[in-house]
Amino acid sequence: MLAHSMRAIAAAYASSSAVAHRMLGIHLEGPYIATEDGPRGAHPLQHCRPPDWNEFQRLQEAAGGLIRLVTLSAEYPQSVAFIARAVAGGVTVAIGHMNANSDQVRAAIDAGATLGTHLGNGCHRSIRRHPNYIWDQLADDRLTVSLIVDGHHLPAEVVKTFVRAKTPARCILVSDVTGMAGLPPGRYSSWLCDVELLPSGRLVVAGQDQLLAGASLPIGVCVANVMRFAGVDLATAVDMASVQAAALLKAPSGRLAPGDPADLVVFDLSRADDGLPDSLEVRATIAGGELVFGSV
Repeated sequence: MLAHSMRAIAAAYASSSAVAHRMLGIHLEGPYIATEDGPRGAHPLQHCRPPDWNEFQRLQEAAGGLIRLVTLSAEYPQSVAFIARAVAGGVTVAIGHMNANSDQVRAAIDAGATLGTHLGNGCHRSIRRHPNYIWDQLADDRLTVSLIVDGHHLPAEVVKTFVRAKTPARCILVSDVTGMAGLPPGRYSSWLCDVELLPSGRLVVAGQDQLLAGASLPIGVCVANVMRFAGVDLATAVDMASVQAAALLKAPSGRLAPGDPADLVVFDLSRADDGLPDSLEVRATIAGGELVFGSV
């Protein structure tokens, strides 16, 4: 199934210049993640397994070399060698969805892992006070972390603490949005499991309200929230969602200068009565100089 997905994405990339322009590459989040409840999140247990370099090579071949980022769990005996080989081949490696101890986290970073995937999520419900894999990732300045700041994945106080500890320069905003985005509240089937979109916008494994199954809100929500939660300014928040993510993958990112790619978003940022950002509404999206959404 994974190989089929890789081939389908590669075919779309090769056949459509619009897809190719919008796509930096593939993030392979799993199957090389922890099997324990909590760290594996909504990933089905039967599809969680140790890193397998030969299998990854087959997936990369099916993807036409488009896999740019891999998230894996740091505790497997195979993890360090896999990370070193992947990094040597130009693939960015992240650690996450893991049950690793401090030595294993450090060894993964020593081997070349440069990102902690959605820090604070994909974790055990209860963990040791210290040390633990959250503190380990916060403390290592070699590691950038991605954060899902949709208001459901992390409390405001946690976001503020993470951003202060890592600094905005080492934090990337990600939406973790799924195909359920934009749908009305209700129960839906996905290839992972049955999920439920609650009226609040919280997306969970169906039948309960705690185990998240991705997100349903766009990245603009995360931009406004990180300004409110962590006190960063608009330029910094936008960079956290764009420029810094591209830099992690060693990809160019445009600015408003002659010759830059005309990939632009026009939006309104509204503020609440307390003066803090309340919401970000996209008015128009321009990709490669072409208006693809809204109006200007």
